[in-house]
Amino acid sequence: MSFKAILFAVLVVICSVNVLAENKSNLIYNTTEVNGLKVGETVYKSDNGTLTNYMQYNYQYDAQKRIIESEALKWNGMEWKKDMCIRYAYQGKSVTTTYYKWNSRKGEYTLVPEMTITIDNPNM
Repeated sequence: MSFKAILFAVLVVICSVNVLAENKSNLIYNTTEVNGLKVGETVYKSDNGTLTNYMQYNYQYDAQKRIIESEALKWNGMEWKKDMCIRYAYQGKSVTTTYYKWNSRKGEYTLVPEMTITIDNPNM
């Protein structure tokens, strides 16, 4: 996986956490790795010495170890609820990033077309 594609994926996740976080200094991260790939991350909020669930991220990769999906879930006080999903498609030297928001009425992710972008990466 190219450095630019990895950097882009990491920046998307960091921006998502930063937008949702009221106070970044109170967040604790617990990462899960399988065979050297980050497949999950749980974010806890620290408040007066107590940790509470906040966000959870799940990652999927293709056979070439390129990220193909990043899913974010929010803690609602009782359980994890789906929030958003970013899917990555690789074609030649381009990566298309497609953003989906969870629609609880439909029980599925719905496309947010204005958030879809394609980036050309000459290093691929």
